[in-house]
Amino acid sequence: MTPEGLAERFKNGLWRDNPGLVQLLGLCPLLAVTATFVNGLGLGIATLAVLMASNALVSATRRWIQPEIRIPIYVLIIASLVTCIELIFKAYFPDLDRRLGIFIPLIVTNCAIVARAEVFASRNTVGSSILDGFVMGTGFALLLMAIGAFRELIGQGSLFSGMDLLFGGDPVRGIVLAESGWLLMVLPPGAFFSLALAIAAKNAIDRRHRDSQTSISRGARPLNR
Repeated sequence: MTPEGLAERFKNGLWRDNPGLVQLLGLCPLLAVTATFVNGLGLGIATLAVLMASNALVSATRRWIQPEIRIPIYVLIIASLVTCIELIFKAYFPDLDRRLGIFIPLIVTNCAIVARAEVFASRNTVGSSILDGFVMGTGFALLLMAIGAFRELIGQGSLFSGMDLLFGGDPVRGIVLAESGWLLMVLPPGAFFSLALAIAAKNAIDRRHRDSQTSISRGARPLNR
């Protein structure tokens, strides 16, 4: 793949076709666990790992999967991988696992993962499918982290607190900017509000970019004589 093609794939996964911002998939865990940055980071890493591995396995076995049972097979593959990820979290990150709770097992029902298996992995090579899982998973993980950081900053007045849940060591308070925050942001309404702001910001940036490109193209037209 050329560098231009690789850059285009990353633009699609991170921005143009971001599973959370554009396709609006996987919103249940996105809205439920992003009260802090570390929660978003932990769930983002888990989702990214499952997405890459499931894409690879679906692509590798696509020739032997009958069309009539493809969705149950995809779910079985994803469920097996999620079980492995859950056991890893329980073994190495028990405190973070308790904080994320049921939302690690619920990765099985994440529509973004099933959608990539159906739309891309079942029709492309293993290498391309792993790359697709990486860029789409990275886009989803970055959105989780961004919303988590925003809600933690506004809701608690801190940033990067609790990083010891993922990396170990002494309890980490993070960057404390205020002793208290806006409580609404760490509650469920704050999640909807934060996602709405993110989608609105993306749409505004895209609209401004389109207007800029239109102005440039009009200015480049030769004058009719």
